[in-house]
Amino acid sequence: RALTTDEVRNLPDLFAAAAARSLMAGFRVIEIHAAHGYLINQFTSPLANDRTDEYGGSRENRVRVLLETVQAVRVAVGEDLPVFVRMSTTDWHKDGWSADDTVWLSSKLSDAGADFLDCSSGGIIPGLSIPVGPGYQTALAAAVKAEGALLSGAVGMVTEPAQADSIIRTGQADAVLLAREFLRNPYWPQHAARALHQEASVPDQYKRAW
Repeated sequence: RALTTDEVRNLPDLFAAAAARSLMAGFRVIEIHAAHGYLINQFTSPLANDRTDEYGGSRENRVRVLLETVQAVRVAVGEDLPVFVRMSTTDWHKDGWSADDTVWLSSKLSDAGADFLDCSSGGIIPGLSIPVGPGYQTALAAAVKAEGALLSGAVGMVTEPAQADSIIRTGQADAVLLAREFLRNPYWPQHAARALHQEASVPDQYKRAW
């Protein structure tokens, strides 16, 4: 069933409470997941949101719960810790959320208290044609960096040290984010540092292997 308007209004406080618990557990970065068909993405994307209250309809209404959530999380974590937002920067559908929408939203996210936009894509509906390949989402991060109001992160099939290095050196993004590559190789940062002739931090117990 659809959430009632009052239930939607309560969502930001629930996210803020989760952020506060994360700080108690020792985390020092909070990332709000607004991508890939999860709850907040169901509000932002016109492909999923058919609400008729203040959280549906216009683009401004559809992003309302995300902006309210960022504001609430910022209050919960204070001013000194970073708040990231992970977004599907495009739905890859002509009637869906677009990269231009994300650039427009970035200034509002910044005003709400976000520091960084993790630029992923897709996931709201199945069966779309997505041009998956090495670095296929990097152009989305580049658009936010060039035209938006937040630091941007490139993510998605970034696997090689030189590839990640090139993204940063050419100014396409402010950071590169990796996930599955770390599952395949937890020591990727050390291997990348060696490949790029940089110093690497290695625990004492592992130094003999390096």
